[in-house]
Amino acid sequence: MKSLSSRRCFLAVDIGATSGREVLCLIQDGGRLEFHEIHRFPNRILDISGQYYWDIYALYASVVEGLRKCAAEGYCPESIGIDTWGVDFGFVGEDGVILGLPRAYRDSYTDGAPEEFYDIVPKEALYDKTGIQIMPFNTIFQIFRQTGAGFSPMKHASKLLFIPDLIAYMLTGRMVCEYTVASTSQLLDPYAKEFDDSLLSAAGISRGMLPEIVMPGTVTGELTDSLAASTGLGKVKVVAVAGHDTASAVAAVPAGGRNFAYLSSGTWSLMGIETESPIISRETLEMNFTNEGGVEGSVRFLKNITGMWLLEQSRKEWKLQGKDYGYDVIVEMARKGSGFKVTVNPDDPRLANPSSMTSMIAQMCVEKAGKAPADDCEMVNCIFRSLAFRYKEVLDYLRQLAPFDIDSLYIVGGGVRNTLLNRLTEEVAGVRVIPGPAEATAIGNCMIQAQAAGLVADRWEYRKFLAAM
Repeated sequence: MKSLSSRRCFLAVDIGATSGREVLCLIQDGGRLEFHEIHRFPNRILDISGQYYWDIYALYASVVEGLRKCAAEGYCPESIGIDTWGVDFGFVGEDGVILGLPRAYRDSYTDGAPEEFYDIVPKEALYDKTGIQIMPFNTIFQIFRQTGAGFSPMKHASKLLFIPDLIAYMLTGRMVCEYTVASTSQLLDPYAKEFDDSLLSAAGISRGMLPEIVMPGTVTGELTDSLAASTGLGKVKVVAVAGHDTASAVAAVPAGGRNFAYLSSGTWSLMGIETESPIISRETLEMNFTNEGGVEGSVRFLKNITGMWLLEQSRKEWKLQGKDYGYDVIVEMARKGSGFKVTVNPDDPRLANPSSMTSMIAQMCVEKAGKAPADDCEMVNCIFRSLAFRYKEVLDYLRQLAPFDIDSLYIVGGGVRNTLLNRLTEEVAGVRVIPGPAEATAIGNCMIQAQAAGLVADRWEYRKFLAAM
């Protein structure tokens, strides 16, 4: 980090499936970082006649409200970066008008779409072309279904924009397609880092509907004249950060070298490695690994894992029974129940959304070992041990597939605070576990903006800086 003569300020707009927030990153003299959450807002899926949509206009209004709060509190960021979830998109007409509301990936309208699409492009060929795991809500299958249904916004669209790019367009009037979020679409050639024309055609759209692909750290525009005036911020730059939130989180892994694995830990977990080129084979297809874009053109080779979902759903059940266990209590419960050694597979489909999480875990324990947890303490211990052993299993897969020896596992996200699970993972997996930042997504977002501003040269420089914090 270069020596700074005055405070520098960047704004991360970080929007998830249920809520969003705007976080200011203040870089003080000498490179000291401070973070200040300026605004938090809900993100709700709209159920309209049984179809699910994102209220993109409400999100835009919330982001603008956060910009006004910045000005009211005396902050003027040098730039703004936006990250969100992947795969979803909206449409813009030839006259620049946004056409309708973006469909939400949780809508079941894509159920069965992959199997139908395989009649055009076989599963193996699709994976070979993209390296992306098959999920029904991937962009390619959403477009395929919307084309087949004659979805009105698509029929009249001039451009397709992924969610972070669509919000950036509303702020700047400029249209681009950021690499990391585009990579989640299953339409991108991971070697050329361009869209595959044959897949676009098979899905039902032309290459002309997608703007130019840009890499994280590209300045894509500035606030429109009206926003510059109404927010009081002036013509602030907008930077295409790693638009996919996990890519921004991985950017904040404070690693000093390349031989690391990462675990983005929360309700859902993502474990992977960072590589310079994709890893695509029959073996990775069978193991359901995916190759998504990362900062500086890197590839995030990773696997999705069920995370603290099991515990969160169990806690909801216990709360209904009048047992509201706090985190400190949960940790102590796990220690008390440590004599129970049976584990389950957290990624078993039966645990995706059972009517009773605790009952299903108990049933699976009986099936496996003939006994169920005797009480809530043993249930908590079973959940923690099951996650640790699943993390070991996926890490072992990565050790087989990685082009380097993995010497450490960095944990970022909310799961950093779960020190007991992290210790269990270290013991079970036989790997050095290093805690990273809990607010990794917002930090990565801001560090990419700092790179765009010339404060750091590359991801290794700002990772070194984060490691020293």
